[in-house]
Amino acid sequence: MIFVSSIFDLLVVRDAALLESILKYIAANTGSIVSTKKISDYLTSSGRKTTSDTIDNYLKMLESAFIIYKANRYDLKGKIFLKTYEKYYMVDIGIRNRLTGLQNKDYGHVLENIVFLELLRRGYEVSIGKVGSLEVDFVATKPDEMIYYQVSATIMDEKTRERELRPLEAISDNYPKYILTMDQNIYNDYSGIKIKNIIDFLLE
Repeated sequence: MIFVSSIFDLLVVRDAALLESILKYIAANTGSIVSTKKISDYLTSSGRKTTSDTIDNYLKMLESAFIIYKANRYDLKGKIFLKTYEKYYMVDIGIRNRLTGLQNKDYGHVLENIVFLELLRRGYEVSIGKVGSLEVDFVATKPDEMIYYQVSATIMDEKTRERELRPLEAISDNYPKYILTMDQNIYNDYSGIKIKNIIDFLLE
């Protein structure tokens, strides 16, 4: 793959095949909570024996090259960053599609990746919010600002809508809360939680 080879040209890599496997794993699992052990176990079960430490080193290498971005989890009740189970996002959706061969069509996570990059572009620090057992997709912060975001391809289904609303409803503070979706004009506000079309959000 030409793109992967060009990455290796920029990085000093002992095991190019392993790095390619890790990058493909991240691309296929964009927006999913992962850990170095989970990646190591997956690759080992696929016949590519490795260790969590090696995975961690290669992930840091990919981060330093701005090929992937890590979003840490933040406990909104304890007000602390958690040290395990983060999410990774690709620097470009086209690169992700190239690596996955367009076989992974999880549009929800693709949209999540797009929103994550846009929040970074706007100058926010971006983390994943944890409220008890619930998860907020993004906590976007600046020194004088905090905004909560849920991202969903659609919330037309009642169960999906309830699932996306629940984490935001569990947050006790009064910072702005949004659900970003591809739906058009179904709701503007739900108990103080604003619903916004993702295209409108990106064009702001």
